[in-house]
Amino acid sequence: MADRFRGFLPVVVDVETGGFDAEHDALLEIAAVPLTMDADGYLHLQPTVSTHVEPFPGANLDPRSLEITGIDPDNPLRGALAERQALDHIFQTVREAVHAAGCQRAILVGHNAAFDLGFLNQAVRRTGHKRNPFHPFSCFDTVSFGGLAYGQTVLSKAVLAAGLSFDSREAHSAVYDAERTAELFCQVVNRWRQLELLEQAQRGLDAA
Repeated sequence: MADRFRGFLPVVVDVETGGFDAEHDALLEIAAVPLTMDADGYLHLQPTVSTHVEPFPGANLDPRSLEITGIDPDNPLRGALAERQALDHIFQTVREAVHAAGCQRAILVGHNAAFDLGFLNQAVRRTGHKRNPFHPFSCFDTVSFGGLAYGQTVLSKAVLAAGLSFDSREAHSAVYDAERTAELFCQVVNRWRQLELLEQAQRGLDAA
C-alpha cells in the first residue's frame, strides 16, 4: 500500500453537516473507511468508524440541510460526541490503519472531497487538535474517478454505473455514503490494477 500511493493510506471520509460553510456551519456526522490491499494489489474496505457530532457552540444549522440529511441535532438518542472527542475517535482508528499499512500519513478520499476535507480541517482548527493523521490539502476525489471511469459524477449514478448497488433511501448518512464512495474508489483502482496484471501477463507471453 505504501508503494502504491507514495506513502499515503487512502481513507474514505464522508461528513454530514448543518450547511455548506465549514467555518460557520455545524459538523454533525463523520464516517471513515480505511482501505487495505491484498497480495495481488487489490483494494478492500476495512471496518467503518463513525460518530455523531455535537454542534460546536454558536454553530449555524441550516434547516434546508437538516431536511436533506434527516438529522435532528437535539435528539438525545444520537449519542453525539463533542468535536474534540469525535476527532479523537476517528483519528485513533485512522492512525492505527496507517501504521498497520506501513504508510506515513492518511489521504482523504471523498465524493466532492474538498467539502469533506474542509469541514474536517476546520474542526481540527477549532479544537486545536495536534494529531491529525490526514494530509491537510491533498485528496482523492471520486467525482473525477467516476467521471473518468464511468462518465458519471453523481455518486449514486457512478456507483450504479460501476455495477454496485445504491439505495437512495439510505443516502445522506455519513456511514452509507462513505461506504458507497469507498466501494466506488476501490472498483476504479482495482479495475486499473486488473489491466496492469493483464498487460504483465501479455508481455510474459510475448517474451516466451
